[in-house]
Amino acid sequence: MIKGKTKSGFNYAISQERMENYEMIEVLNELDENPMKLPKVINLLLGNDGAKRLKDHVRTDDGIVPSKVMMNEIQEIFESHKQTKN
Repeated sequence: MIKGKTKSGFNYAISQERMENYEMIEVLNELDENPMKLPKVINLLLGNDGAKRLKDHVRTDDGIVPSKVMMNEIQEIFESHKQTKN
């Protein structure tokens, strides 16, 4: 289980199985060419409930979920995992 907290304060707990999910690796490989795959990455990584919690966490006062902020949060989670893995 990988647990942590992003700089913005989002708490996450991700099972090792989710981190090693081959389907997520496939989608991550396509993400650079197709940013529209980001929602699938988020759902595969955090699950539906976790994805909803993250969206609610980054939602602006106007009700907007900024895609760049979502990407930054996911990137921070992956980078944090990479650092703890080494």
